[in-house]
Amino acid sequence: MKIVVIGGTGLIGSKTVAILRRSGHEVMAASPKSGVNTITGEGLKQAMSGTQVLLDLANSPSFEDKAVLEFFETSGRNLLAAAAAANVRHHVALSIVATDRTDNGYFRAKVAQENLIRSSRIPYTIVRATQFLEFVRGIADSSADGNKVRLPPILFQPIAADDVAANVADVALAEPRNGIVEIAGPERAPLNEIIARYLKAVGDPREVVSDPEATYWGGRVEEHSLVPLGEARLGRIGLDEWLRRSEAAA
Repeated sequence: MKIVVIGGTGLIGSKTVAILRRSGHEVMAASPKSGVNTITGEGLKQAMSGTQVLLDLANSPSFEDKAVLEFFETSGRNLLAAAAAANVRHHVALSIVATDRTDNGYFRAKVAQENLIRSSRIPYTIVRATQFLEFVRGIADSSADGNKVRLPPILFQPIAADDVAANVADVALAEPRNGIVEIAGPERAPLNEIIARYLKAVGDPREVVSDPEATYWGGRVEEHSLVPLGEARLGRIGLDEWLRRSEAAA
């Protein structure tokens, strides 16, 4: 089966491509570097020829509100047009848990992307993931206030990129759901506690302060803003195991 992975050289894309190739499928890791550009449309027609499954794992190069919305809308429209012309049988897109419950520019852009997919006639599955463990340092740094890290005590359930890729690959090979699959990490705890565990494990001396008024990437969030409210597929890699793997890889 031919599978095209948009963003196939990124964090999740490269792992997903490897899994699908090990399963014996013809997988194209598509990106601007490989001559496939979802913004300009360059190479899309050729890439989609004979494709059964399309995975959209691309991310915007800019997180500025207007730029990220333009990216996902333009990319989404171009992908859907090319996929429809090629009679793609399954469109899989990676999105974010609670994207429709959290008000910030990036989440609004992902909602726009999801709406384009739903309104198309192509069978689809949207995979919504919680925050990646690979971004916990970035969360700490974005919330740093001198030698302290101020974080809201909201619930957090981060997932490892390896678990995201495994779930995306599994969904890609299954029948379209024409709906949403949510995935999350195996551990749920307050955000401040998980970040504190991470900083201690890596020898970062900064103190984590629980602050209900603190923001998450600059936005206000509620207790359940970052976790699934209903059924979700759980990954197998928790924070401690992820840290062990990260040390081994280093």
